[in-house]
Parts: sequence; structure tokens; C-alpha cells
Amino acid sequence: MPLIPEEPQIHESAQGPRATPASGRTAPTPRPVPGPRPAAPPRPGRPGPLRPAPPVQRTPRDAAPKPGPKSTGPAASASTQIQLIPASVEGALDAAEEAVDLLLDSGRAPGDVLVITTGEQHPWAAHELSFGEASYWAQHDARDDVFYADAAVAGRAASRPVVVVAVNGGTDEAAATALALAHAKADALLIVCGDPQQINSVLGAGV
Repeated sequence: MPLIPEEPQIHESAQGPRATPASGRTAPTPRPVPGPRPAAPPRPGRPGPLRPAPPVQRTPRDAAPKPGPKSTGPAASASTQIQLIPASVEGALDAAEEAVDLLLDSGRAPGDVLVITTGEQHPWAAHELSFGEASYWAQHDARDDVFYADAAVAGRAASRPVVVVAVNGGTDEAAATALALAHAKADALLIVCGDPQQINSVLGAGV
């Protein structure tokens, strides 16, 4: 059944300025409605030719609610809520970043969130993988920060309460595979950032 965008917590509004915009992205993208936001730790940018300093990890807010018991397997996705944030291919990654910011501002623990990209890797993932896969997956296992993975390796990631998918490239088949995987790994909430027509087509195919 086609997905009708539902955004009870995350709504569109004008794109605000970003601290570290990804290079080459000029098209504005819909952004969830922002509220008063505390200062957030800087996100890592794209690594340069020299090895950059490790990104600063987010720390849960004192008032952040504790996640409840996690379920696994098919039952985990049976009651998963799905939200769609319309965005172009070029703007999907930025829209996913805004969604993550709002999740953390609302009290979600960073370790509750997994971000999957269907095209270009998130700069954080590229940065950490430059130090080797062992270090990269060790941070996944620590579960103390948002974890970013592309669709090719996301199958190795564990389920988390919230999964955010940036449909930022790749074929329709790759997007369908990533969405099915993300739906299975999202214990409570799946947020999809991308072209609504493409996403509805993929979701209608059986996700």
C-alpha cells in the first residue's frame, strides 16, 4: 500500500543553515520544524587528504528516556511506525541529518539511532572506515553513538529503536533492498528521506 507521509513529530519547513554542509549540495531540502535547540557537538566533515581528528561523540541528555526492551525478528517490524520526509536525491542525506538532530533534541539516546544510505556514504562512515573496519565496527558494538552505514554493509548492523534511511542514490533495486532491511531493523520507528514517488513504489512492492 502506498505510504502517505505522516509526520506527527517531524514536519517540513524551510531548510535552515547547516554548520557543515556537504560539498556540492546546493538544492534546499525540506526540513522538519525546528524548535529551540541546545548547542550540539559538531558533526565530522568529509575527511581531507590528511587524517582528521576523530569526531566528537554525542552524549545522551540527562533527561533522555531509557529505551525499553528490544525485540528481534519479524515481530520487531510488525508495529514499526514509518515516516516519510520528502527530499531530492541530492538532499536526502541532509534531510536525514536534520531528522537525526531532531531525534536527539527530543531526547533520543544517540545509540538508539542507525542511519543507512543507499548511495554515497555518510562522511562519518567514510571517515571511520579510513581507520579500518575493526575500529568502525567496534564503534557499532559500543552502541554509544549514532551509527552510519551504507546499504552494502548495513545487514551486519544490529537492530535499533530508530532507523533513518537516506535514499541518496543507487538503483531502485538497491533502494528496495535497503528499505526492506531498514524496516526489519527498526524496532519502533523508520524514517525514510527521499523522493516520495520512488519510495511509495518501493514500499508498494512489499516492504
